[in-house]
Amino acid sequence: MEERKLGIWEKYLTLWVALGIAGGTALGRFFPQIADALSRLEVANISIPIAILLFLMIFPIMVQISFEEIKKATRSPKPIILTLLANWAVKPFAMSLFAWVFLSLVFGRFLTPEQIQDYRAGLILLGIAPCTAMVLMWSYLARGNMGHTLVMTGINSLTMVVLFSPLAVFLLGISGIRVPWETIALSVAIYIVTPLVAGYLTRRQVIKRKGTEWFKTKLVPPLGKLSIIALLATLIVLFTYQGYVIIESPAIIGMISLGILTNILVVFGVTYIVGRAMRLSYEDAAPAAIIAGSNHFEVAIAVAITLFGVTSGTALATVVGVLTEVPFMLILVQLCKATRGSFSRQLPTSS
Repeated sequence: MEERKLGIWEKYLTLWVALGIAGGTALGRFFPQIADALSRLEVANISIPIAILLFLMIFPIMVQISFEEIKKATRSPKPIILTLLANWAVKPFAMSLFAWVFLSLVFGRFLTPEQIQDYRAGLILLGIAPCTAMVLMWSYLARGNMGHTLVMTGINSLTMVVLFSPLAVFLLGISGIRVPWETIALSVAIYIVTPLVAGYLTRRQVIKRKGTEWFKTKLVPPLGKLSIIALLATLIVLFTYQGYVIIESPAIIGMISLGILTNILVVFGVTYIVGRAMRLSYEDAAPAAIIAGSNHFEVAIAVAITLFGVTSGTALATVVGVLTEVPFMLILVQLCKATRGSFSRQLPTSS
């Protein structure tokens, strides 16, 4: 993909994100009827407004991916192997460890045994659900290899179908956990397949009729703005859902968040360093680390609600994962770009 120049939306993204979080939190706190109305618009535990916004966020990214990039990515197994190991051999167990450390040891005297058990279960569910949607945005902002990001995301989606239930049973100690097949299938269709097909068809038809230069100069820039605006709108909606929780229970939110943030930072950092040690290019190492640090909150929330109930502490913990991850992943994107120069001598894995 061509080097992407920063426009006003990307250049001041931190400011826009802060305003979006503040605006969404205020809406949820002072106008709870908005959150109630939005919460009723869902299918298979997937919010319809969020699904629409995520499509608008991911479609412009898909338009810029050529199938040649995807072909090259499939010929480079190292990033894929690293991503699978980080997501399934490291992250679930690291999240379980940090959930125990923070909730039982650090904050145990402030929580009841029931709260500790519920919040810990929510963190574990987050840890065994690798992200398949938002990482496309994070990788795009970090200037990662979008072909590899797409391939690794697709493989993670398929792997989740097989490994999610056994890991949940093992780490939670609960038998009979039902894999939310409809949530996984629908999220993959909405967040990956549909925008990929739409992006491919749009790219092919526009280049065929208008030419590559018109595509790059006239179509890509406005689509890039649309993607950022959709991200900010997603933030507003997400924080509108839980604005009252943030205001009413800041201490609980903080306790849960520390375990999540620590896990994201550790798993991201380990994967990023290992990627460099494996002599991956920055464009491959960055998305591998970003995927390792992210979580698929739709699946985690769906399972939490099914097993423990919508008002449970477990469901609350999975929601806190959403609120915590988005701003923190933006920080890690900036960290990736700041350390990009350390990969300058690494050979691209696709060469």
